[in-house]
Amino acid sequence: MNENQTVIAMIPLRGGSKGIPGKNIKNLHGKPLCYWVVHAAISSARISSVYVSTDSPEIMDVVNGFGLGVKLVERPARFASDEASTESVMLHFAEQVEFDTLVTIQATSPFLRADDLDTALIEYEEKRYDSMLSVYHSHDFLWDANGQPLNYDPRMRPRRQEWHGAFVENGAFYITDGDVLAREKCRLGGLIGLYQMDKTDSLDIDTLDDFLLAEALMKQRKSREESASV
Repeated sequence: MNENQTVIAMIPLRGGSKGIPGKNIKNLHGKPLCYWVVHAAISSARISSVYVSTDSPEIMDVVNGFGLGVKLVERPARFASDEASTESVMLHFAEQVEFDTLVTIQATSPFLRADDLDTALIEYEEKRYDSMLSVYHSHDFLWDANGQPLNYDPRMRPRRQEWHGAFVENGAFYITDGDVLAREKCRLGGLIGLYQMDKTDSLDIDTLDDFLLAEALMKQRKSREESASV
């Protein structure tokens, strides 16, 4: 990737949420949930512009209220339903905004950092990946609903310290080459890279219990940062 190519971030923020009403703007440690990833994206040294794609006037007002220079793309209702895929949102966005590389960021990953985005984009460029996804490393033994092991043989159960485990997609962000998105109609395609995040930082907020856990972790993190700055 050369320095003239455009890297932009897009954060999909749907107004409707059946699990937790108003989830994307629900308060987390004194800020709307979406603020944390917006701030991370804006703070990235390698992302030139940050956009929010939303169907909600309320979310538009909230994002504008951050005063961070985020650009808004109004999303049609057909791309904001429960059935609409992230890919449909990405493809609609690509019709509105020109870019070479798109970083799609999930609002429900509040522990994503600007350093994660910058480090991932450097690796994406240097290794000439066509797309990349964020993951965390897991040593969990997985089973399906039929009682069949998915990633190990119980008859030769590996010792944990000798087992490499697997990488789990955490959904925090995806990096996609614009041509790959247009051709594959998918967030991932071509040569795919993995960016490993800490498992705690990979928390994906989906339930009220997740919110409670995130609040506790956020307080702990902010307390450490304040202590370090004294």
